[in-house]
Amino acid sequence: MNDILVIEDNQDVNHMLVEALSQAGYSVKSAYTGIDGMNEVKKSNYELILLDIMLPYKSGDEILREMRTFSSVPVIVISAKDMIGTKIDLLKLGADDYITKPFDLGELVARVEANLRRTKKQIKESKIFRYKDIVFDDSTKRVCANDMEIDLTAKEYMILEMLVKYQGKVFSKANLYESIWQEEYLGDDNAVKTHMSNLRNKLQKANPDEKYIETVWGLGYRLYKD
Repeated sequence: MNDILVIEDNQDVNHMLVEALSQAGYSVKSAYTGIDGMNEVKKSNYELILLDIMLPYKSGDEILREMRTFSSVPVIVISAKDMIGTKIDLLKLGADDYITKPFDLGELVARVEANLRRTKKQIKESKIFRYKDIVFDDSTKRVCANDMEIDLTAKEYMILEMLVKYQGKVFSKANLYESIWQEEYLGDDNAVKTHMSNLRNKLQKANPDEKYIETVWGLGYRLYKD
């Protein structure tokens, strides 16, 4: 089941979108302000986002601009503005598709399906990820740093996989634990801290002069930002 986030301040429109997508078999979450929407994007992994432009507290184009600094999740913009210039500007900012209000629900669901299909194909074709001197081969499950292959446990590999695939995103201990251990996070962070420490030590051993993973105090972990 695909996780979709709907960021739309009009409650009737939001509920209509959630109902249509739920009936099509998707798992859907709603946000009604720009700030709430941005917080959701940062704390959870969505496979597609439906984004209104005219939002309270933080506009859709601001969200899109900020998102594209750390996430490549597909975004379909929903807007009452039907001007060609507006569409071009939003596509240049990083939108993947654009649909104008009022819209047909059948067409919107079809666009969602098409974008998800395209993204899955791109992910399938792109198996190698890079960060600094780390080369992460998702097809062979091999990780190299500083031209040295690193022997990682399954959990260490999955932690690095999340950090590398979503570069710039901050992952809380709860995010990592629930995604990797597939259990509810009850506040005991020893498992995450131990695996993170072991992963850092292995990367540092490969290249003592490089910094890879940083702790964002009070939030979690992300790849080091120079």
